[in-house]
Amino acid sequence: MMLFGRLLTAMCTPFTPDGEIDWEAQASLIDHLIQTGTETIVVSGTTAESPTLTKEEKLALFSFAIKQAAGRAKVIAGVGSNNTAETVQFTRLASETGVDGVMVVTPYYNKPSQEGIYQHSVAVANATTLPVMLYNVPGRTGTNMTADTMVRLAQIENVVAIKEASGNISQITKVIASVPDDVVVYSGDDSMTLPVLAAGGDGIVSVASHLVGLEMKEMIDSYLIGDVQKAAKLHQKYQAVFEGIFLTSSPSPLKYALSKKGLVNPTVRLPLVEMTDKEKQQVDNWFYELVQ
Repeated sequence: MMLFGRLLTAMCTPFTPDGEIDWEAQASLIDHLIQTGTETIVVSGTTAESPTLTKEEKLALFSFAIKQAAGRAKVIAGVGSNNTAETVQFTRLASETGVDGVMVVTPYYNKPSQEGIYQHSVAVANATTLPVMLYNVPGRTGTNMTADTMVRLAQIENVVAIKEASGNISQITKVIASVPDDVVVYSGDDSMTLPVLAAGGDGIVSVASHLVGLEMKEMIDSYLIGDVQKAAKLHQKYQAVFEGIFLTSSPSPLKYALSKKGLVNPTVRLPLVEMTDKEKQQVDNWFYELVQ
């Protein structure tokens, strides 16, 4: 059940040089993403610097994205935190904005057990009638949601998708093979898009699509129609982008690259900082060859 399509973008949040949300740039970025193949926009995920956004800012971003997308793309709200009660409350508020779904990240920092992850996710899913996407990203959270836990959670009626960013293709394959047919599994890592598709996955929640959205779409479409060689060539060609946008703490490299396209300022909020001149030169190397 492809409610959200195959190419989703975890959208960054543009800031003005003084660190406020740049609404004009946000509107332009949403239009850009839709025009370059994004089918669903994920708002207030990690790429959006969600730990530095207030609840009020997040709710405003959800409403703004819905209005700007104007039915051209769906909108998923990132609602997760490491406090279950607050996540439940915020999920209810986010649901009232009119978003098409919510994304729930594995609780971070407190390192819950698998049963704790399960109970947290159940509580959030029960707080809304909207479709729920689970998000496993142990490199960020410090805790891996196991395949067994994901499969268990996939039995919940409104859990319809999983964003898997563990980087463990064995685990991802087990999830794909074991969840119900109507639960879709997305790669949460651009460099894993093609391997996850080959394992039977459904698409990508992408960061690179800010810069190479049409190319990501072409790679996915090529694989799905059986032109595996073309898909592999595109994967190989844009690997430098997939790696380069994580050269240092994300989304600093992404915002720098987008600033070169005139879409956003390179501004990030502390504790993130803008890149050094040496790091910028490394981005320039692949940007001028592959992106501009």
